[in-house]
Amino acid sequence: MSPYLQVFIGSFLLSIVHALIPSHWLPLVAIGKAEKWSSSETTTVAIITAVSHTFSTVVIGIIVGLVGYKLSETYHYITHYIAPVILILLGLIYLILEYRHSKIKTAHNHHHVDIDGIVKNKKSKRSIIITLSIAMFFSPCLEIEVYYFTASRLGWMGIGIVSTVYFFVTVIGIVSLVYLASRGVQKLKWHFLEHHEKMISGVILILVGLLAFFVDF
Repeated sequence: MSPYLQVFIGSFLLSIVHALIPSHWLPLVAIGKAEKWSSSETTTVAIITAVSHTFSTVVIGIIVGLVGYKLSETYHYITHYIAPVILILLGLIYLILEYRHSKIKTAHNHHHVDIDGIVKNKKSKRSIIITLSIAMFFSPCLEIEVYYFTASRLGWMGIGIVSTVYFFVTVIGIVSLVYLASRGVQKLKWHFLEHHEKMISGVILILVGLLAFFVDF
């Protein structure tokens, strides 16, 4: 398998799962309904917040990638062995957290954004957008950050592939889901994804880590 194709597949899998997680788009739908926004208004806010979220992740990822690239020039084993191991360990941690969460059996929804607080405070649309953007900006995707370290073996090309795939897949995914839900098209129950996001992310991280470990660049 081409190393570039490997990085593309890994980036795509992590990005699509990341975009599907309800905590990234369901709060936008809930706030839009509470504020009686039109479908176009909710979609516009989704674009703004999704770009804010992905921008911060990409910036941090590029820094992580550059560090990984510098290390790979001298210590090849770090990016070839340690980075995939980190991905696998992170996936196992997510699975453990999922197991502990299922034992506790919490009934509440877990969102990145305080929906009730925003709605109760009766903020203006501008204030809501700023609040959502800041909240999403300061919640970068940890999974993809670690993958930057793995992809850095390919230098700027690897970093560029991860950045491009993650940005477009995540933004398009979040915006599409918000649009469908706000239009009433999406009638699916998202409880499984919402309450098992750690398990899904953990499985994907382990698979991507194994792919990076056994397929040499």
